[in-house]
Amino acid sequence: MKNFQNPLADRREFLKTSGKAGLAAGLSLTILPALAKEHHKKGHTNLADSIPFHQQPLAYDYKALEPNIDAMTMEIHYTKHAATYAKNLADACAAEHVDTTTATLEGLLAGVSKYTPKMRNNAGGHYNHELFWKCMTPTFAGKPTGQLLAAIERDFTSFDAFKIQFSDAAKARFGSGFAWLVLNGDKKLVIGSTPNQDNPLMDVSDLKGFPVFGLDVWEHAYYLKYQNKRPDYITAWFNVTNWDYIGQRYESMA
Repeated sequence: MKNFQNPLADRREFLKTSGKAGLAAGLSLTILPALAKEHHKKGHTNLADSIPFHQQPLAYDYKALEPNIDAMTMEIHYTKHAATYAKNLADACAAEHVDTTTATLEGLLAGVSKYTPKMRNNAGGHYNHELFWKCMTPTFAGKPTGQLLAAIERDFTSFDAFKIQFSDAAKARFGSGFAWLVLNGDKKLVIGSTPNQDNPLMDVSDLKGFPVFGLDVWEHAYYLKYQNKRPDYITAWFNVTNWDYIGQRYESMA
């Protein structure tokens, strides 16, 4: 399918050098305490503590993931959908008296049942998207290496078997949501999905654990290029998966 032309008059190019954000999605010590305690004991304190409450710059240009993710989809997804979650999260925090100078987003998600649906939807939407951008890269890696690959082969028998199981979970998520690779409290990798903008850090989620990575299967993530062909999008997404970053996330908690 040919590339879409950008109709937005205010298109901005993000500096490629802005993308060296730290690993910003580690669990706070209030979530999965056994895993987090060992994480700290192993000296992984140089990893970022939490995702900020504001939208971060992309590490790559909108067109960098083509042909797998087209430029218009990336721009609309980032500047419209994800930006709205960040704005609405700020509004919800103000309305519900959350001090974002001391709170962590992970801690907020861990107790999200105490807040309004607006907080749940937008805190989840912001966390999920900030993680999602970092889990993609223009540099094709093919497959993970090191500790993550060993863990995948241990828990799913092979990388190919893992891809099939993960893809099936992403395809089977009815309506909108995310598919996840999660490290649970037993330090076992499990695959699952959550509806809408829920995630495994939430106390309301049936799937719980440390999100090693997540795949956005909302239609706005793929519809312009793939229409209703979600399986084609899932297949293509594995061509831009940032296994280096994902592997570092796993090692930070393994």
